[in-house]
Amino acid sequence: MFSKASTYGAQQVGIGAYKAMGARSAVDDANPHRLVLMLFDGALDQIHQARGALQRGDVPEKCRAIRHAVRIVEEGLLAPLDLEGGGEIAANLDALYRYILQQLTMANLRNDEKLLHECVQLIQVVRDGWLGIADRVPAPQGAAA
Repeated sequence: MFSKASTYGAQQVGIGAYKAMGARSAVDDANPHRLVLMLFDGALDQIHQARGALQRGDVPEKCRAIRHAVRIVEEGLLAPLDLEGGGEIAANLDALYRYILQQLTMANLRNDEKLLHECVQLIQVVRDGWLGIADRVPAPQGAAA
């Protein structure tokens, strides 16, 4: 699903966006599966912050939070997908992440809380599925069993 060549570099950029939000030590200690989970959580957190800012009428904060969510989805989740080797799953995730990016952009332009809610629901479904495969992910090399 993720290309080995692009996964590391692209996820590092997305993780850099996540680290910038104060999660540095958790990111440094996480395995690749946990890192993706943290990217989902970071995107969800930023969208929730955008919704709160929208409700308060804080347009600069809404824009900042949506920009961060877009960066996490685009650089951390979308960019590392291996469309050649990842098959149908990677293609479906590519389409979903692109749709989420479109909806986040429209939510930002229109101040549309419903679109933000839709993005939360979509990301949450993928996050839950990702969490569900945690026991099937091999431990990193050198990790204690």
